[in-house]
Amino acid sequence: MLDTAPAPDAKATEPQGETLLEVNNIEVIYNHVILVLKGVSLAVPKGGITALLGGNGAGKSTTLKSISNLLRSERGDVTKGSILYKGERIQELTPAELVNRGVIQVMEGRHCFEHLTVEENLLTGSYTRRDGSRAIKDDLEMVYNYFPRLRERRGSQAGYTSGGEQQMCAIGRAMMARPEMILLDEPSMGLAPQLVEEIFGIVKSLNEEQGVSFLLAEQNTNVALRFAHYGYILESGRVVMDGPAKELRENPDVKEFYLGMGDEGRKSFRDVRSYRRRKRWLS
Repeated sequence: MLDTAPAPDAKATEPQGETLLEVNNIEVIYNHVILVLKGVSLAVPKGGITALLGGNGAGKSTTLKSISNLLRSERGDVTKGSILYKGERIQELTPAELVNRGVIQVMEGRHCFEHLTVEENLLTGSYTRRDGSRAIKDDLEMVYNYFPRLRERRGSQAGYTSGGEQQMCAIGRAMMARPEMILLDEPSMGLAPQLVEEIFGIVKSLNEEQGVSFLLAEQNTNVALRFAHYGYILESGRVVMDGPAKELRENPDVKEFYLGMGDEGRKSFRDVRSYRRRKRWLS
């Protein structure tokens, strides 16, 4: 069903500042034989929310793991291209070194420490900080202000909280590291629509009020394009379309294939021959 909620207000315009993250024509191979990404390029401006869109298996999560250098744990390698953060190559850095530079990934599926309480989970995000307990306590209070539900559940074991609360916990834990950029993987997965709206609203607030830049991978194209400033659409490991989020929302191909609405009314994806889709992207 096409979401008819209003788009974010005029403040959600595309940022015009410096480029924070730049991915240049990268290829990724798993197990030395499986080519997953095929020349992916994208840029994230400082202070921006950039959406990486596409269906399951399009290469969204692989792109994020390429940036956060988590590929090697899955026997994957960036074999071509470059990844720059603030103009410096980061491909040889460890994930821990990237966190220290201000880049942190929130994994798909949330991955909370189930046996720890919500508050203990949040505090693990501050493990590498060296600015003192007072600053950490202030940031914990900041996280609770953005996620009041976590304050209520602070003493509960994370494994016994709901999926929405675990997603909030994972984002809050990332915020405790004082990131400049968060790579957010499938934040809406498995959540009710009301919770999805709530979490994306908090992401927007963190972006506008705390200055955190986001690159988010998301299958829910509709909600992502309402909150993002710019979007890239991936298919089969390639970027097939990109542009300001407002323009993508109005694009007839995006409407038809990702929002479920064609120029002549609602259509089912199954009613459209796949070759038409491929031909459009490549034209």
